[in-house]
Amino acid sequence: MKLPRRFFQPLAAGAPEPFRELPVKLERMIHFVPPHNEKVRAKVGDLAATVDVVLGNLEDAVPADQKEAARKGFIAMGKEIDFAKTGTGLWTRINALNSPWILDDLFEVVSEIGSKVDVVMVPKVEGPWDIHYIDQLLSQLEARHKVQKPILVHAILETAEGVANVDAIASASPRMHGMSLGPADLAASRGMKTTRVGGGHPEYRVISDAKGEEARASAQQDLWHYTIARMVDACSANGIKAFYGPFGDFSDSAACEVQFRNAFLMGCAGAWTLHPNQVAIAKRVFAPDPDEVNFAARIVAAMPDGTGAVMLDGKMQDDATWKQAKVIVDLARLVADKDPELAKVYKLS
Repeated sequence: MKLPRRFFQPLAAGAPEPFRELPVKLERMIHFVPPHNEKVRAKVGDLAATVDVVLGNLEDAVPADQKEAARKGFIAMGKEIDFAKTGTGLWTRINALNSPWILDDLFEVVSEIGSKVDVVMVPKVEGPWDIHYIDQLLSQLEARHKVQKPILVHAILETAEGVANVDAIASASPRMHGMSLGPADLAASRGMKTTRVGGGHPEYRVISDAKGEEARASAQQDLWHYTIARMVDACSANGIKAFYGPFGDFSDSAACEVQFRNAFLMGCAGAWTLHPNQVAIAKRVFAPDPDEVNFAARIVAAMPDGTGAVMLDGKMQDDATWKQAKVIVDLARLVADKDPELAKVYKLS
């Protein structure tokens, strides 16, 4: 455990000082791009303006013999496209810490485009020791290559051990940006009996009590509710962000939207988008409803300092509901800055 007075000190001489608060950014979707695929990479310039985050994926879905090509493709993306101009985050998911590619991923990316990369996503994080390792290594590389702003770290929660250590992971370093649920690897780690990537399962359900010969009502349950709740609590307590991960069935947009919305309601800031047709879903889901924004804005306006109690439309509003309203209004302002169409709908002053 780092002592409080040393928590925000750079871990290498010449490395930038860590952020004390996360930069305020809209991150409704983390859009995954396979950088070894030249056809896909050629479209990223146009794509960048339509998403909040572009992530160059160097890990899963990249064959072993294409790892170097993916790394070089991501570096080329970072050099050729001005992501900052469109307000789009540039992230990369590096290979796992026990892989033979991890060091080259970090050494080459930081040396070539370290000043342009906002976040490094680390897969299969088991505990705070994994974050400490990445933290120290990034500090040394930032110092060596004179990177002026700290590269943040995002952990994927995809093992049983990682879930058990979720609180310690969230508080491991001031570099922590947030966490994402990794349902496929987590299912395997837990021995869950499903081959689905995210979403529910038709056999995970409850049924109503028996009443004579009447048909018993049945409802499908959410396999990931417990894990998302734990992740959101750990992230919120430490001032970082929680994200839903991938939804693997690209053909089922309705189920994708429901899963994203569940995560949004529980406190997630965004989700991964693996296919272009999921981007519109994430934009729709991870932005507050205009009617809710309007009502929340009225609460904030009626209680400018967040204290006391007022009656609005026959319902009492107090400091607790003011805090809820402030979350919605602040998010709406971020969305409005990125999306002119929603700015008109929200009508925020």
